[in-house]
Amino acid sequence: MTDTMRAISPVTWGDPDVLTEITVPRPTPLPTEILVRVHAAGVNPTDWKARASGGFRLWGDPPILGFDVSGVVEAVGAGVTLFRPGDEVFGMPWFPRQAGAYAEYVTAPARHFARKPVTIDHVAAAALPLAALTAWQALVDTADVRPGQRVLVHAAAGGVGHLAVQIAKARGAYVLGTARAAKHGFLRGIGVDEPIDYTAVDFASAVGDIDVVVDAIGGEYGERSLRVLRPGGILVSLPSPAEDRWVGPAAALGVRAGFMLVEPDGAGLREIAALVERGELAVTVDAVLPLAEAAKAHELGETGRTTGKLVLAVEQ
Repeated sequence: MTDTMRAISPVTWGDPDVLTEITVPRPTPLPTEILVRVHAAGVNPTDWKARASGGFRLWGDPPILGFDVSGVVEAVGAGVTLFRPGDEVFGMPWFPRQAGAYAEYVTAPARHFARKPVTIDHVAAAALPLAALTAWQALVDTADVRPGQRVLVHAAAGGVGHLAVQIAKARGAYVLGTARAAKHGFLRGIGVDEPIDYTAVDFASAVGDIDVVVDAIGGEYGERSLRVLRPGGILVSLPSPAEDRWVGPAAALGVRAGFMLVEPDGAGLREIAALVERGELAVTVDAVLPLAEAAKAHELGETGRTTGKLVLAVEQ
């Protein structure tokens, strides 16, 4: 193990071509932390949004992008009892602070990780944490989805969406999902009961009596989603804090609404891993690119046409 590592950093905030491979010191785990040798790193919309604007501006020096990690524990800091060197783990450490997942090594609190599901490889595991935790925290922790409830997932073929569909189904819900007609076969394959082609119909006129809406799109989708909720229903908005603007209008309609930001959660990751190992949750990986091609991964993601997730292979 060398004292340095490769990482991907933006030389400034802007287009994908600002992403540059750099060499930086390898981190050392502090007490309660683990050092993970990264095998694969997931790519998420928050990555390319941060690259373009700086995001939450909670970066280190130099800034290193990425939050989704799957890899092998290389060393543990004082006091760590959950893991030992050689354990395979996955996680979404530090979010929204810098995790630095686009790199060969990551350090973070042990409880930001869980053991990698034994039934999948590092590429699939790296695609899971941020998107699956977002879906889990929206549907389970926030909305408390129950059997028989009607759940509407916007962008149901996307990274968060296709995992939200499966988690809702695992909770016994009836699931509706918006996507282009070309993706409806995929949606049915992951459990969507009622696909909706948002290019052909107005979902707000096509559906109703919804208990939970998970909205990964934002904007006017939020206002329209309020109209499909039954009394007491909830809209969980994911794109930005600006979506809290629907709290007042929701209350006036007898429903709830609010913005939710995902948090590191080892316990949630263990629940997600259990779903994977029971065959109730499967992540779709659209493309795998080497770490050096992070810019190309961002270009693909920003098209909005990918199905499921993009992943960077860090250890070849």
